Amino acid sequence: MSGTDLPPVEPVQSAVACVIPAKDEVDRIAATVDAVHKLAEVDLVVVVDDGSTDGTAEAAERAGAVVVRHEKNRGKAAAMETGAAAVAERDGARARHLLFLDADLADSAIGAEPLIEPVLSGQADMTIGTLPAQVRADGSKAGGHGFVVRLARSGIEQATGWAPEQPLSGQRCLTRTAFEAALPLAGGFGVETALSVDLGRKGFRIIEVPIDVRHRATGTDLRGQLHRGRQFLHVRRALAARSALPSRKPVQ
Repeated sequence: MSGTDLPPVEPVQSAVACVIPAKDEVDRIAATVDAVHKLAEVDLVVVVDDGSTDGTAEAAERAGAVVVRHEKNRGKAAAMETGAAAVAERDGARARHLLFLDADLADSAIGAEPLIEPVLSGQADMTIGTLPAQVRADGSKAGGHGFVVRLARSGIEQATGWAPEQPLSGQRCLTRTAFEAALPLAGGFGVETALSVDLGRKGFRIIEVPIDVRHRATGTDLRGQLHRGRQFLHVRRALAARSALPSRKPVQ
């Protein structure tokens, strides 16, 4: 947890908008949107089609989401900012809280509900979902060797004194105030790490919440290793920009 020395924040009675960045997720996006619509606290679902070349936007619209499109792929951080701006255009007297979910969660997206209550009640400014062990479609173990997670965790700990269990989790709920305090977001795969560093340094409360969701997980094949290589570079860049590169070997 970050910011535990601060007094409790006042509860803010407000609805929640779910923002879902998506690229080429035609096979899963409709099920994800359908599941999010079942969350009682969510009254707006915005899908940001980040340069998809399939039918992602059309599938999301049919499922009842508000769809905003990027003609070309601009990356997750830009999609998050675009989605938040679309929500702001529809906000009333009170700004909605923001729930960010991955597009590939499908039916399991309903399991993200525990992220919302701590923010609605004022217990946290940002919640981060910790996921159960993920497996690939063939039943094999997902994930790599943990070097990206260790880098992100160690950098966040050095910057804030707090070591999250799953620093790369993209399933997050936060207040509008917290989101705007983190702007501009870090680009690429460094966005989640940078959110935790920036908000933790500013004293916002961050807590991790166990959630039961499943996403399309990568393995240890070449494609998975290349993906994690890009992640490592992006996380390292985000930490370096914040003078938060670990000065010691990342914690295990």
